[in-house]
Amino acid sequence: MHIPDGFIPLWQCAIYYVILIVALYFSLQWARKNLDEKAVPLMAVLAAGIFAIMSMNMPIPFGTSGHMVGGALVAIVFCAPEAAVIIFTLVLLIQALFFGDGGITALGANVLNMGIVGGFVGLYTFKGLRKPIGKYPAIFIAAWLAIFLAAELAAVEMWIAGTFPLEAGLASMGIYHFFIGIIEGILTVVVIYALEKLRPDLLAWNKNKKLGEQKAEESEVTAK
Repeated sequence: MHIPDGFIPLWQCAIYYVILIVALYFSLQWARKNLDEKAVPLMAVLAAGIFAIMSMNMPIPFGTSGHMVGGALVAIVFCAPEAAVIIFTLVLLIQALFFGDGGITALGANVLNMGIVGGFVGLYTFKGLRKPIGKYPAIFIAAWLAIFLAAELAAVEMWIAGTFPLEAGLASMGIYHFFIGIIEGILTVVVIYALEKLRPDLLAWNKNKKLGEQKAEESEVTAK
């Protein structure tokens, strides 16, 4: 899914960079308010894991690649797509600079696909489906949909850039990531299940629940 340098005209790359800069601004604002001594190490561990799974590339026709992403995982763990934006900006920048995976000029597009779209789609799909179908089925579908839509968006971007035809791009990226998404969905469920059992305090929804309970207790005390 990494788009290399030269696949997108520079004027289009500039548009994606503007989107990235705006997203980073709001993400750093979120980080200042929400990251604590527990969240920072967790973010580092997730970044390392994402770096590893994205390094396992599968070549896809027309010059791009297929791989797991992890955008939904990060956004769900932190209950914030902003966390995905920060992690993917750092990971994709390192991969482009030192490993030749993706491009510097295409960094904005790659973060848009994997971090911004992956994070937002993953988190809000999870939130929308959690009550109707249950927590873990919702996590699986959110992770699958996040990577599938990110891949299809990459195909659309390269079609707009004139790199390859739309139908062939959508088919190639869609078919590969349909199946890769199944693996990603299972992996996301396993990781979040493990955190829920071993370190529930690291999951943002548990923190939010505790804060809500504390506020309710404080309100009761004040009322009395």
